Parts: sequence; structure tokens; C-alpha cells
Amino acid sequence: MSESGLLAIDTHIWIWLSFGTPGLNPEARRLIAEAGSRGDLMLPAICPWEVALLTSKRRLELHMPVRDWVRRSLTLPGLHLAPITPDIAVEACYLPGDFHGDPADRLIVATARVEGATLVTRDAGIVAYGRAGHLSVLAA
Repeated sequence: MSESGLLAIDTHIWIWLSFGTPGLNPEARRLIAEAGSRGDLMLPAICPWEVALLTSKRRLELHMPVRDWVRRSLTLPGLHLAPITPDIAVEACYLPGDFHGDPADRLIVATARVEGATLVTRDAGIVAYGRAGHLSVLAA
């Protein structure tokens, strides 16, 4: 985990937390709760866009309008939205090592790297990228 204790969560982790889905491992759930209690839980700004995209493609079903769901889900304890700054935008284009071209994943990884956060994810490609030493990652 990053020295700062700051945690960034990937889109699917945010969805699971919002739905109360028990899919997270106990350690990840504990660390997320601790980060939230300190106000050190961060959501990359691209994540609401990903949720909207998933709903528009009918790969995610919400029981309320997506705008309402996003607003409600941004109120998780201690969660703050990390904007896409110029540094993050540039970092996303120049990630070290070998990382795939998905723009949303690149922005999520870049956000965690620039902010000095540990990224909580279950995405195997991002976990492998972290294990290669390019990112602090917590496999959920």
C-alpha cells in the first residue's frame, strides 16, 4: 500500500461498494473502510463516465436514473472525486512499461500514480501492472 494511506478505487469496486456486493476480500473491505474514515478514499473522475457508458450499453442495470445513482454513490463515507488534472492527462499517455490502450483504465492508473495512491482493483491486467512495479495496487 502507498505510504500516504490514500486509496483509489476502480470503477467496479465503486459499483460493488455502492450495491453492497460482498465480492471484496475482507482485507480490501477493511482497508477501504479505514481510508474512508480518514477521508483518504478517492474515485478517479473517469469512473462516473464508465458507469454511464455501461448503463448506456446495457451492461449494467441500475434501478434509478444513472445521474441519480452517480450522485448517491459519490456520498460513500470519506470518498472524494479526483479530477483529471493536466498532470494526470499527460501521465495517462506516458505510462511506463507495457499497459493496454483502454483510455479509462489509463486515466484510472494515471490518477493513482500521480496522487500517490494505492489502486484497489480486481482487474487482472492492472494487478499485473502493479506487480511489475509500476503502480501500488491492492488486489480486491
